[in-house]
Amino acid sequence: MTLRQTQGLAPMSDGARLRWTASGDTARPLPVVLLHGGPGLPDHLADLAAMAADLAPVYRYDQRGVGGSPWQGRHSLSRHVDDLAELLDRWDAPEAVLIGHSYGAELASRFCLAHPGRAAAVLLMCGPYVGDWHTRYGAERDRRTSAGQRERRRELKALPCRTEEQEAELLTLSWFTDHADPERGWHWAEQAARHRRPVNWVMNAELGTEARADPLDDRLDELRMCLPARAELLGGADDPRPVSALAAIAPRLGLPLTRIEGAGHEPWLEQPDAVRAHLRRFVARACG
Repeated sequence: MTLRQTQGLAPMSDGARLRWTASGDTARPLPVVLLHGGPGLPDHLADLAAMAADLAPVYRYDQRGVGGSPWQGRHSLSRHVDDLAELLDRWDAPEAVLIGHSYGAELASRFCLAHPGRAAAVLLMCGPYVGDWHTRYGAERDRRTSAGQRERRRELKALPCRTEEQEAELLTLSWFTDHADPERGWHWAEQAARHRRPVNWVMNAELGTEARADPLDDRLDELRMCLPARAELLGGADDPRPVSALAAIAPRLGLPLTRIEGAGHEPWLEQPDAVRAHLRRFVARACG
């Protein structure tokens, strides 16, 4: 079945214009909004959208400064939250089902803190992470790479200016360990390094710095009160970002956690059937 797709550019209150895509029947009342990761990458959740767009209209968008949403200026978490609120207004959606992946899970969480009641349901996928998860992530990523690969990654990161080929090589070396299967992971990372470009490294650094200064760790009790009744966590059991960090946050937020076995940071690539079944159940229940 071929589902209708519509696209547009939504003007924000500060003059930015964000590119969005909707799959499915946008006349249906409760939309699903996919929030992509990064930060600093364009939207890459088309496969997820296709899994549920027959159940509800599924919107996704390029965050400001990436992909089809060119923009220059300082990035802040509050501005990204405001962008989502303004997009919902543009789509005539008083509330929506939010599905955030990686950084998108943190964005969904901060949106719930700022706009309690506008999220009808929330699925937090492969995030958000709290505590000292970076140390364990770095150790596991190093364990999955050879000494030569680690040295080459350090060399490329240290370059003051990289060619297109060097940038693609760096991203491939950085991303292939995100997957449970190293051979298929290398293939997926090579593809992503070509298509999820250019990376907005300034955006990545600015939002990362702000998140460390105002960590979600300090607001979990507040977040628990702001989350909708239907909210869940989902993670790949073999994600180098430790699923144990999600297991630690689950009881603090009062949320169930589903582990997808044999999958890493993008579980829909390695276990599409399991993710599709979970996603469809979640959307069907959330949208009634």
